[in-house]
Amino acid sequence: MNAKKIPDIIVGRLPVYLRALQRMADMGLKTTSSQELGEHVGISAAQIRKDISQFGEFGKQGTGYSIEFLLDKLREILKVDRIWDVVVVGAGDVGHALANYQGFQDRGFRVAAIFDNDKAKVGQKIGKFVVEDTETMVEKIKSAGIKIAMITVPASAAQEVADKLVQAGVRAILNYAPISLNVPNNVRVQYIDPSTHLQRMTFYL
Repeated sequence: MNAKKIPDIIVGRLPVYLRALQRMADMGLKTTSSQELGEHVGISAAQIRKDISQFGEFGKQGTGYSIEFLLDKLREILKVDRIWDVVVVGAGDVGHALANYQGFQDRGFRVAAIFDNDKAKVGQKIGKFVVEDTETMVEKIKSAGIKIAMITVPASAAQEVADKLVQAGVRAILNYAPISLNVPNNVRVQYIDPSTHLQRMTFYL
């Protein structure tokens, strides 16, 4: 499967299907149809069939999908059939929340460390973590082979942090800072800015 050939919009829907299937499995359901899955996620049955068929044939005409099988396949496709270590850079409010968030582990991720450049925060405890100095960040990330990071620093510091993360070998960045980052083509960035999502919603109010 060539990841570059799959449209990003389809990849973006797969975690939504994964979450809905997991809820169905938790309810004790064994099989589902594209129709039923569509009702759970608000996407048409035809679109779901089209999305899933990009990766192979996982359902049978008339019997639908085995939930457990489809869960396994989607985890495999999204590479969350393993646990990925993630670092958090920025020990402010958002960094605190992410370090303490319990929902990552069962979705394929584990926060491994949290860094900050504020000497007053370095050495402080956040849950089970001790805040580490960003001066040691590149070396520590490199030696641990960590590929994913979350940036929760102010916009003014985000590009400098991103440069260091790229230098450390990070290939995927979740950016909470309200600024676009310049990174090499082989590094993926996802942006999470609650204000832009709110602005998108107020259009409909």
